[in-house]
Amino acid sequence: MKIFPLALICCVLLLSACDSEPRARQAKFYAFGTEIDVSLYDVDEQTADNTVDALELSFSKVNNTWHAWQPSTLTTINDAISEGKAIAVTDDVTELINLAKTLAINSQHLFNPAAGKLFELWGFHRDDWFESHPPPSQRDIAHWLDSSPTMEQVHITDGLLTSDNAMVKLGFGGFAKGFAVDAAITALQQQGITDAIINIGGDLRAIGSHGKRPWIIGIRHPRQDGMIASIALGDDESVFTSGDYERFFEFEGTRYPHIIDPRTGQPAKQASSVTVLHSNASQADAAATALFVAGDDWPNIAALMGIDYVMLVRPDGQIEMSPLMVDRAQLIHHSTPAIIRPIEQESTS
Repeated sequence: MKIFPLALICCVLLLSACDSEPRARQAKFYAFGTEIDVSLYDVDEQTADNTVDALELSFSKVNNTWHAWQPSTLTTINDAISEGKAIAVTDDVTELINLAKTLAINSQHLFNPAAGKLFELWGFHRDDWFESHPPPSQRDIAHWLDSSPTMEQVHITDGLLTSDNAMVKLGFGGFAKGFAVDAAITALQQQGITDAIINIGGDLRAIGSHGKRPWIIGIRHPRQDGMIASIALGDDESVFTSGDYERFFEFEGTRYPHIIDPRTGQPAKQASSVTVLHSNASQADAAATALFVAGDDWPNIAALMGIDYVMLVRPDGQIEMSPLMVDRAQLIHHSTPAIIRPIEQESTS
């Protein structure tokens, strides 16, 4: 498996036409360990050049601030939490942490950015996460579960961040890509670009259209080569997928994917992929993770997170969709009809 460094290592602007459109342009570069594709429509050469600089700055800032194990603002914050100390944080850091806290609470903490130590136990907070290694002991997992770290134990007052649980370790892998895409779209709009798509390792946000046509994207099949569905996007929509094929390691014949259920400390097993459609990339990214973990309960968690468009693929290949997603996702070579599950919050009475 080829792993790209997290820092941007190259950036090439292709000025050739895309899909025979004379003014369609593409930018390609690497960040967050994956390829990022940017398609721009109806822009001039100077605007395209300026876009490359803006995107490099946008993605570099997010990556350098929120890297979970290489020196960053995030690792400095985590060191302070582990030592029981308060640490000053800037307004932009506060904004992201508060957003993560809201999303975590709405997901009933199935999306849990405070669970960094759990992901560290499983070996996913290091550069060689994909190499074979033993899973953590049940004793270590039980110790983490007993400490119950959540985002509600993170507090920011007058620019000072504190936590009342030293086992809290922040990690934003569950929505850092979405946050970076949102920031990049803002950078594009500041350049006056109204028709574009940013694709980061298969997750994306699109604004405007591709000329007179909508942006049409494919959703990867979790168990086979090729696509399982396609979606025609409206103006300003994001599509994010969490899958057990994205990051995993194998040990003694067993496969361990990186999406961990914070209720059990074990990899979530009730889905092979979950795709979410939403206007906000950060929200779509966090929700895809939470709904993957939720399994059977995904319609309730989707309601709590304000998500209307969901497609979940079970490990046996069965597809489940929300009613609105049925009208948007076009299944490809799939003979078994999808199960339609309404999104509605369960009664607590």
